[in-house]
Amino acid sequence: MKNYTEIIRGLRVDKDLKQIEIANVLGTSQQHYSKYETGEYELPLRALIALADYYNVSADFLTGRTECKEGVAGINAKIKADYSAGALISDVLSLDAAGRAAVVEYIEMRKMKQACAKKKEQDGQRP
Repeated sequence: MKNYTEIIRGLRVDKDLKQIEIANVLGTSQQHYSKYETGEYELPLRALIALADYYNVSADFLTGRTECKEGVAGINAKIKADYSAGALISDVLSLDAAGRAAVVEYIEMRKMKQACAKKKEQDGQRP
């Protein structure tokens, strides 16, 4: 996993932003922000939250705890409007071992089916 210093620098560079622009978002100086990127200063919680909001990523992503940028709200939106990721996980965990294995097997089957359909589409065939 990457260190948060690499992540915040990478996000800034990917968006072609200057350190002063991010420093302004955080209400600090360019020199002070630069020390966050180099690790000379630890990133305070208020800055972590501000950066997560600014880049529209999760705090866990910024700290290198996950590679999932979206955070809980983003993941929930991808599942189903009225069914959260937490509810899905709870439902799967409430199943016995065979039921959990069947869910994983079904997911793997659906992924293979999608991959085949995508390949056929790329090859110019009807799915």
